[in-house]
Amino acid sequence: MTLASRFGAVVLLGALAAGAYPEQDPLLAKRRAMVAEQIARRDVVGRRVLEAMHAVPRERFVPAEWRHAAYDDSPLPIGDGQTISQPYVVAKMTELLALRPDDVVFELGTGSGYQAAVAARLAAQVYSMEIHPSLAEGARRTLASLEYANVTIRVGDGYFGWAEKGPFDAIVVTAAATEIPPALVAQLKNGGRMVVPVGPAFATQRLMLVEKTPDGQLSTRSLFPVRFVPVLRE
Repeated sequence: MTLASRFGAVVLLGALAAGAYPEQDPLLAKRRAMVAEQIARRDVVGRRVLEAMHAVPRERFVPAEWRHAAYDDSPLPIGDGQTISQPYVVAKMTELLALRPDDVVFELGTGSGYQAAVAARLAAQVYSMEIHPSLAEGARRTLASLEYANVTIRVGDGYFGWAEKGPFDAIVVTAAATEIPPALVAQLKNGGRMVVPVGPAFATQRLMLVEKTPDGQLSTRSLFPVRFVPVLRE
């Protein structure tokens, strides 16, 4: 972390602690602590990402019986054998996408809708595909209740992307694939970024950053170990 980045993160966290957001939020203190202790103290320093993580009420994206643990430093079950990722992992994957306000994003694996909500605060539009109809409907309801108008969810197999909405400035895959999906690479714009966990099911995988240069050349970097549920196929 550079000195300037560290200073920016400290200023932002100071603003949060000073009450820059509505005090009527009953879990505001826990959300502030999540951003300060789990995310900013690691290596996520982007101001827009930290603000988005603070603004999205994570407790709304987990089942009622798990809301007491919504801001714990861990993934949580959301039904259908799926999970909502650890807050740090959501923040880091989002930061790696380097989202701009006019970007269009594709997400493979809507889950609870939490990752889509965070991305939607940073980009113009998020298109998300979820193979479980019940999760897709739950995410739609939650996002609508929070007035996210720039997230569109479709039920289906996201492995082949959403070609009619592409190409995309950024792609985020929220389940582990055994390989980087070729269809998603094809739907990534020149100059775009994709973050995807790659590896065997129910074992340690590697988080991969795929970047496409302005002239269409591809580069891939292995970043750090993760554990995601596997990408499910129809």
